[in-house]
Amino acid sequence: MAGHLHTADFQPPRGLSNPHVQTLLPRLLPRQRLAYDWETLELPDGDFVELAWARPAPHDAQTPVFLLFHGLEGSIASPYARWLLGTAAKLGWRAVLMHFRGCGRRANRLPRAYHSGDTADAYWLIGQLAHRYPHALKVAAGVSLGGNMLLKLVAEQGGDGLDLAGAIVISAPLDLAASADALHRGFARLYERHLLHSLKARVRRRIAAQTLPLAINARALDGLDSLRAYDDAITGPLHGFADADDYYRRASAGPLLGEIELPTLILHAEDDPFMPSSLYDRLPPAGDAVRIELARHGGHVGFMEWREGRLRPWLARRLAQELEAWTTPAVPCQASTAQRIKSGS
Repeated sequence: MAGHLHTADFQPPRGLSNPHVQTLLPRLLPRQRLAYDWETLELPDGDFVELAWARPAPHDAQTPVFLLFHGLEGSIASPYARWLLGTAAKLGWRAVLMHFRGCGRRANRLPRAYHSGDTADAYWLIGQLAHRYPHALKVAAGVSLGGNMLLKLVAEQGGDGLDLAGAIVISAPLDLAASADALHRGFARLYERHLLHSLKARVRRRIAAQTLPLAINARALDGLDSLRAYDDAITGPLHGFADADDYYRRASAGPLLGEIELPTLILHAEDDPFMPSSLYDRLPPAGDAVRIELARHGGHVGFMEWREGRLRPWLARRLAQELEAWTTPAVPCQASTAQRIKSGS
């Protein structure tokens, strides 16, 4: 895979290179303001997802579209969502975030939730965007869980199975089993407990309302002390997997890296506490359409740099570079991958 690995140009400020500092900094800084409108998108199975569209909406139907998928228990309130959508909108793109089922303002209707390999809703949305804006260039990005989901979708659909010009994958746990194990060790358990608290609260309400087909009560739910235990008892059986191991094996996008045909940029920090530092050593070689940029530091969806006299998100700057490359007239939509994926180094 060495030929596809590149060094990201991210440099943390002096004294702020610790992975946990980088991971937590975005939540400690003032949240970026972003005006947006809500839309409820009905799904073929009778459920729905909620979309957040950056405002104001462009008038030209050919305006390029930026589609974002958030991470586990993320939403439009997540700092990275504000940065990335705001960056795309400032560049003149039509920017939208899809909330996974139940992650928006309302609980979803059906007795299910969402998971790392759940590609059907994203596929449906991309199809709807193709119908609404048939002549608009479209680029999708996924963060953490959303990144794994997006990469899996891209692999499943091949190079021309989606109305997307390219994909951007950020801090994605491409080996779900390894990520679950990493989150259950040391300081990373702080993140695990935070995620479990949010996941359990959502499920607890559904158990009380008797809207989930699970043989588990509130006391047993409270006893789940790891993400692996949660996936074994909740995520797996709720979505047709035998157990957590079956879920991790079938939903992880890492093994599909060699099958990616759509131009794809992957951004990852080697010190990401949500996964092992050797993540890409254990994955198969990436296809020619994939460019992987690794930063030595950055934490999990952190990547905070010192620029223009203040802390700023490198991810927003890197995204701006990528989107500007896609809309540069000298870069045709059918150009080679080397041209289509702008180097950040």
